[in-house]
Parts: sequence; structure tokens; C-alpha cells
Amino acid sequence: MKFDRLVESYRERMRAAAGLAEGRFVAKEDALTLLRAVLRSGDRVCIEGNNQKQADFFAREMVKIDPAEINGLHMIQSTLVLDEHLEVFRRGLADRLDFAYSGPQSKALYQLATEKKVQIGAIHTYLELYGRYFVDLYPQVAILAAEACDAAGNIYTGGNTEDSPTIAEATRFKMGVVLVQARQQMEQLPRVDIPASWVDFIVVTGENYHLQPLFTRNPGKITSQQILMAMMTLKGIYQPYGVQALNHGLGYATAAIELLLPTYGAQLGLKGNIATRWVLNPHPTLIPAIEAGFVEHIYAFGGEPGMEEYIRARPDIFAVGPDGSMRSNRCYAHIAGLYAIDLFIGATLQIDRFGNSSTAIRGMIAGFGGAPNLGGTPPGRRHNSVATTSAGGLREDVFRGRKLVVQITPTRTEKRDIPVFVDELDAQQLHRDGVFSEPPIMIAGDQVTHIVTEQGIAYLDRCMDCDTRQKAVAAVAGETPVGAKANAADRDKLRAAGILKTVEDLGIDPAMATPELLPAHSLEDLVAASGGLYRIPPGCKG
Repeated sequence: MKFDRLVESYRERMRAAAGLAEGRFVAKEDALTLLRAVLRSGDRVCIEGNNQKQADFFAREMVKIDPAEINGLHMIQSTLVLDEHLEVFRRGLADRLDFAYSGPQSKALYQLATEKKVQIGAIHTYLELYGRYFVDLYPQVAILAAEACDAAGNIYTGGNTEDSPTIAEATRFKMGVVLVQARQQMEQLPRVDIPASWVDFIVVTGENYHLQPLFTRNPGKITSQQILMAMMTLKGIYQPYGVQALNHGLGYATAAIELLLPTYGAQLGLKGNIATRWVLNPHPTLIPAIEAGFVEHIYAFGGEPGMEEYIRARPDIFAVGPDGSMRSNRCYAHIAGLYAIDLFIGATLQIDRFGNSSTAIRGMIAGFGGAPNLGGTPPGRRHNSVATTSAGGLREDVFRGRKLVVQITPTRTEKRDIPVFVDELDAQQLHRDGVFSEPPIMIAGDQVTHIVTEQGIAYLDRCMDCDTRQKAVAAVAGETPVGAKANAADRDKLRAAGILKTVEDLGIDPAMATPELLPAHSLEDLVAASGGLYRIPPGCKG
């Protein structure tokens, strides 16, 4: 039996590319030739491809390859952001995909999947995909983006380190080829994020790579309905459960919660009592809360364009090293989100009568990202906080704590008036149509502890059986197919049991839920709140 096939494959690829390189460095104009030298038909390829930063130069070069020469690639990147990420399927270079998130390309991915031009293995959570990099999906070729390199080939990724080191390690130690596009070469790097020994070839592009302000939300776009749901969340969940460590998904409702901390949160006397430790990107909408002293610590999945100088000036809050810049790590942040936070709150596109949710619907496949990790109580967790104890209970005579997992959504979409609550998720039909081998569920209903809508809060953590949970979901589902199943008698029983709380039950005056309650009403207001340290990225509307 042969035990060095991977070694031989690596050496053969390196020999094919050797004439292009001076040490580890390949000229920009030779990048396409480099790709043709190291790629083989059927390879597993990870081209970064993460939440915010993209190896866009190499992506543009890859789609120039003749599919008659290289084809059958299996793309295993965490996110699909660029047009080129799908062009490899349209052109026949790739035919298989395993991923986590596809927000900007969700509609195009749905079209390709229904046309059978891409075979989707699974929509993963980030940790799930990273784990498979080390088991059965280790890349034969990985292509990364970096801020800078030095002459030795060491790599500096800047604030958006994200999953780059994880990808490099998984590839390097199964004899895969690691390529890096670096914006510049520096004589002395601020720090080393990926050692030169993990890198095979570097192309210094002399240009910025694609980096999007994914988590920036303009306060001026937050609606009164979102403010109302945010008020309900603070008073009905964060305060009584004593939530300290948490993650917010991206969205305007969660941005409203962040902005309300120094105003409505202060009115409730919550400073120092809730939301002091965070696992999330440096959301600009957290600036007023940070300046007001609500926030003690933030560990980030990635950076956020425009926040660099603010982060540098607030080293006690962020993970800033001696060089003065923040280092993020998407893998570590997801571990923290899985095991170390009290609460996850995020939105979704559909919720069924059981509380199951999905962002794979007719017309678009958006992916899940980190929600299944952040939005679940791992069985291996062995420490409890005030919040997880409050949400926990006895099971088989043993007390088990429970992370708070909150879905916050209007009952119908505000822009298109489409029901969010449906009898059956579109994910089920996508499965029946053969797009997925199993229905792609983002967060299972039995993992969700609370649903917040404009109708009220459903406390699913207090539901002792599936029937009660279904009634609680229906009670906050409004004018939707699920909400139509609710009746006054059931609602009264749920309110008496503390399983349903309406705006009235929470003692909130809906007339207060106006933008005047927010401490900022535009991105420019956030600049002012930061003392001029936050810089609005060019073209960013939030």
C-alpha cells in the first residue's frame, strides 16, 4: 500500500510552478499560469471566500482558466460573495460546493442549484466547515488574501484575520498548496499571522482586496417597529435573565438594541448589569454604548472597515496587541459563541409552526453562517451563568443550563409584506426537489428559547411540550398562516403561564418606540459619537 500519494502530488505541483517563482514570490502577470500549474481537475479548492475579505485578484484570474483543461473542482469556501465565486460553476470549472453563507449571491446560487449546475453538499455552520477542513474536506489548493507579507514570506492579515490561519493550517498539513495574494510587501510586519513555512507562493498585487462593511447599519434606516422589538427584548429578556455575554446577528433590529443601550437601557438601570461582554464584529452602532460605559469587552470574528482608528484608540475594549491593531479570528470567535456566551439573537427568513427556521427559501439560498453554532446549547458546556441557569431546568432529575437563543423578526417582512411564519419551510420543498439531500434547517425549534415579534415575546424555554411550543409560536405570528391558528383562549392561558408577554404585559408604551429614542440617527452621528475616530467607508450607505 502506498502512503505518500499526497506528498508526491504536492511535489509534482511545486515542480510545475517552480519556474514561475523567485523564492515564494510570483509576478502578478504570472498568476493565471501559477493557477494552471498547481490546480488539477477534481481538486478541493478553498478560495477566500470569508465573511468580509476576499481573494478577489485570484478569483478573477481563476475564471480565465479553460474548463477543457481544468474542471470538476469542488469549492469548499465559507462564503460566496463575488460574482466570480459562481462564475466557476457557470463556466464548468467547478461542479460541487460546500459553504456556509452566500448573502450577496443567494439569488444567483438558487438559480444555479435549480439548474443543476452546482451540486451542494451542505450549508454548513462555520465551525462545521472548518472542522471538515481537518477531516474529509482538506483543500488541495487554498488561496488567501492578506494585508502584507515580508521578504521571507511571513503573512500579516491585519484586522481581518478571520479564518485565514485555519485554512492555511488545514491545507499545509495535508500537503496542499497555499497561495496568498498580498496587498504589499513590508520590510517589517506589525506581527506574523501566518508563518512563511505555511505558504508556498505569494503574489504582491499592489491593490486593495475586496473588503465589505458587512455589519455596518445606518441608524437612519431603523424603523419604529424594530425599535419596539428592541425595547421588548431589553426589558423582557436581557433584563430578567441577566444577559452578560452575547452575540448579535447582523440586522437593523439588533442594531436598534445596541443603540438603545445608553438611552432606554439606562432608563431601565441596566448599565453594568447586562451586555458587558460581546462576541461580534466591531459594529459601529455599538459606539454610543461603548462611550457610555456599557461595554467592557468585544472579541471579533473579523474587522469592520472604518472602525480601525476607533479600535486602536479603545484597546481595553477590543483584542488589540502591542502593535496597536486588532486581530480577529473567526474560528476562535465561533468557539466562544458556542461555549462562552449567554445569548444569541438574530433574524431569519422563515419560521415554521414548530419554531424551526431557515434562510434557504424559494428564490434564494442565503446560507446560515454561524447561527447554528451561536444559536445552540452545546451538550459539552459545563459552566453556567445567571442567564443560562434562568433558562435551564431539570431533565431526568439533573439540572441543565441553557443558552438563550432568540429569533427577532416582524411577522411579515416590512418591505414586501411576505409572511415570515409559514406552515412548512421552503427548505422542505428544496429537499424534495433534490437541491439538498436533507432539508436545510438553520436553527431547530427545540433550540430556540424566545421569539420576538411586534406581537410580543414567546418564551419557548418555558414550554414543556411540543404542543405548547406550537401554540406559543402561533401567538406571536400575527397575520400569517401560523398566526391564524392562534385563538384568544390559548393566548390567555399562555399569558397567565408567563409563556407569552405582549407589549402591554411588559409595560412598554408603543408611542415611545420612535427614532427619537436612538442616540444616533445617521452614520455621521456615529462619527461624531466616536470623536471623529470612526470613518464611514467610501460608498457605504449602511
